Amino acid sequence: MTAPETIVGMSGGVDSSVAALLLHESGENISGLFMHNWADDGTGDCRSGEDRRDAVAVCGRIGIPIHFRDFSREYLEGVFATFLDEYASGRTPNPDVLCNREIKFKHFLDAARELGAGRIATGHYARIVRHEGRWQLLRALDASKDQSYFLHQLGQEQLAATRFPLGELHKDQVRRIAADAGLPTAAKRDSTGICFIGERDFRSFLSRYLPARAGEIRDPQGRVLGQHPGVFYFTLGQREGLQLGGVRGRPAAPWFVVGKDVARNILYVDQGSNSSWLQSRALQSEPAHWIAGEPPATRFSCLAQTRYRQPPESCEVEVRDDGGVDVRFARPQRAVTPGQSLVLYLGDTCLGGAVIQATDAPMESAMRGQAA
Repeated sequence: MTAPETIVGMSGGVDSSVAALLLHESGENISGLFMHNWADDGTGDCRSGEDRRDAVAVCGRIGIPIHFRDFSREYLEGVFATFLDEYASGRTPNPDVLCNREIKFKHFLDAARELGAGRIATGHYARIVRHEGRWQLLRALDASKDQSYFLHQLGQEQLAATRFPLGELHKDQVRRIAADAGLPTAAKRDSTGICFIGERDFRSFLSRYLPARAGEIRDPQGRVLGQHPGVFYFTLGQREGLQLGGVRGRPAAPWFVVGKDVARNILYVDQGSNSSWLQSRALQSEPAHWIAGEPPATRFSCLAQTRYRQPPESCEVEVRDDGGVDVRFARPQRAVTPGQSLVLYLGDTCLGGAVIQATDAPMESAMRGQAA
């Protein structure tokens, strides 16, 4: 059998299905590969079996071979362990970024090369171009589906060996292509949330690994308002799950998480989704990853996102000697969260990014002062 030119990561969804179809119809010699990334935890909530069947059916319909690889051990060690460690420390990690870096563009790429392929392809919505001798990661044309935020940890080697066939398409076009070709995934709904949690309640899932430890809920002035089951179950800006009813002397308005004191197991809340306690203008990051291999300058202006579903915000960036960045935004930002990803852009070009380490939000600054 002739070795394939490209191995397509088949997830069992419509996006990877159409990516494979388009490459096959272009005359490229391709095979599919289904990655098993999460070991069954006995709850019956994992869709891996269904997704595998759909991936097999799609490859059969297209007429290409399919391979299988079990990366569950690598996922446990490279993604899930970090996920738990971050939550236990009070931070909010982004496992999709870790999964792309550690699994899809590392172990999957290695597996494709072992099968004789020179490239991989996925159904991500993003674009790759070659410019002035370097590979660049660009936003997808469909801004509502763009996934460059989750791909910002890729480097020159990975981009050189990767294809994103859907980067120029919109989602409705992808579904129409799938339907016209009779692919069994044409109407399959997109997966949502964290892959290993699926449709399960997040707190119930996390409590299996981080047992509940009740503590006080306080307002920013220190008044005790109630009890929480564990600060690591909550993230900044969160409204759901606080179970705070009417508080005497306060208006009947919703409460939002504005701070987490992990050391003292205290959850701080305030009323109003845009509480001043949630606002920050500056952040510091851990060492940054640059897609080009280096930053554009030691100081520069660009656009930034501190979460996936967020419009890009203007900012000034200064690269520190330790590799991290100091960022100052043109206007206050809501609920910038340590542990999440800061991703930087010049226009549609993704420069890279880093894990957020700290911000100048009032509650975070106050807790640092208490710890000093």
